[in-house]
Amino acid sequence: MNLEYFQLVTGVDELDMETKRIVTFAEVPETSTIFEGHFPGYPIMPGVLLVESMAQTSGYLLLALNGFTEMPFLAAVRQAKLRHFVEPKTRLKIEATLEHQSSGFVGTRARISAPSGRIADAELRFRTLPFPSDGIEEMVVDFANKVGLMDLVKKPVE
Repeated sequence: MNLEYFQLVTGVDELDMETKRIVTFAEVPETSTIFEGHFPGYPIMPGVLLVESMAQTSGYLLLALNGFTEMPFLAAVRQAKLRHFVEPKTRLKIEATLEHQSSGFVGTRARISAPSGRIADAELRFRTLPFPSDGIEEMVVDFANKVGLMDLVKKPVE
């Protein structure tokens, strides 16, 4: 997890194209400049970054499902619930499932859990559009490679 650059997903554990579901993980770092202000003496992961990690997980699912032909842009966060604080050094499990798709908009349901229990959940909406530039498409594919998504997309379904 690289908080300063909003690269929140560390890796992909599962991708099921049939059920349209993905499971990723994130390792919250022990130290980060974000924790200096959130909060001094009591560092916890900002809730907005928890929502962003669900959005990134959902985005990886959408990229895999559309064969990297369109880029998902977060359009709405609905029914988000932040249930517990997340401290440094916590390993997060992030799951997302496709709920619906129509007219360039896609809805997912996502949740975060940790060994201590459920952390957060949300309904997310995305607008999918062609990649705005070749450079952004290359960057997204590079991120997908780094987290292991491309290996799972290429595996044959058994």
